[in-house]
Amino acid sequence: MIDREILLEKMKTSPYRPMKAKIVEMRMFTDKEKFFRFELEDNINLTHQPGQFVMVSMFGYGEAPISICSSPTDKGYLDLTVRNVGTFTDKLHQLDEGDVVGIRGPFGKGFPIDNMFGYDIVIVAGGLGIVPLRSLIRYIMYNRNDFGNIQILLGCKTPKDLLFGNETKEWQRRAEIKFNCTVDRADPDWKGNVGLITSLIPGVDLNPARTYGVVVGPPIMYKFVIAELLKKHIPDHQIILSLERRMRCGLGKCGHCQIEGVYVCQSGPVFDYSQIKDFKGECHEKAG
Repeated sequence: MIDREILLEKMKTSPYRPMKAKIVEMRMFTDKEKFFRFELEDNINLTHQPGQFVMVSMFGYGEAPISICSSPTDKGYLDLTVRNVGTFTDKLHQLDEGDVVGIRGPFGKGFPIDNMFGYDIVIVAGGLGIVPLRSLIRYIMYNRNDFGNIQILLGCKTPKDLLFGNETKEWQRRAEIKFNCTVDRADPDWKGNVGLITSLIPGVDLNPARTYGVVVGPPIMYKFVIAELLKKHIPDHQIILSLERRMRCGLGKCGHCQIEGVYVCQSGPVFDYSQIKDFKGECHEKAG
């Protein structure tokens, strides 16, 4: 027989068992996106890499994959930013401070930070793509001397869709970082660039052999941003992307996230361009 104490300990560390997480802070960024800060049960510090995700659950409503937007250097809490797109996320938006959800993870492979030490970094974020990239940016800021030049290019539909507004102002103020933001459609108060995010890339000065390009955004953006980075002669393996493909379990069991036999939740969500440039984008689903 299996010892009961051993069994209980295994259950505590099982990737199938959600940890309790209490909401300690929340605020709306836009009419669709809401920021949540959680404290995990028993004061657990979740060990994660920038670019990983967790599965968030609520009894009676199921669970959903959410990118982590806090850095591993942010101790004692976990930050998530959630767009309201359906029944589950709508219910999550209705919760109050002090409410508890379940969290499993972290899952997947994050950004290859160890390979990026000493390199210049060009970060290209489109819309909600700034959420997982915030984790990377905060990690770089905390370990600033470990990296070379940092350039952040951020694009969104309108100024009202800008996430992490106070932090983006801080990035803009920091002398050792080059930050540029563009919107598809301006309002009367907008003083910045207007146009697609690809319009910012030709003006970026970089040494391709010593530069990583990190890109996260809507799928339609990737084709055009990658083309611009390749024009800059950044090697394929130094162009880093994050994909999301119908992830449901986080453990490679359900098969819903497969692209040509690759489980995004396990082999990704972060890939380099050399790994995925021949993908046709098809998802071979198994029966759930």
